[in-house]
Amino acid sequence: MPDETDKPSNALLYIAVALFIVGLLAIASIFVIPAVSDREPGLPLYLVALAAPLGFLVSLVFTLRSGRRAR
Repeated sequence: MPDETDKPSNALLYIAVALFIVGLLAIASIFVIPAVSDREPGLPLYLVALAAPLGFLVSLVFTLRSGRRAR
């Protein structure tokens, strides 16, 4: 009888997807801001854009943790 503790949690996957989407939106806004105004994107926007690779790394951690070993 399997219990619910054997099932991997998807919370790490949801965090990874959210970070990746936030990072992609920041990257898109880095290109949009100079196109619609005469301003340069600020440093905080570039720092938020680092969420995309961070989300990718978190998804790799989730994949490695949820994988099963072949016997």
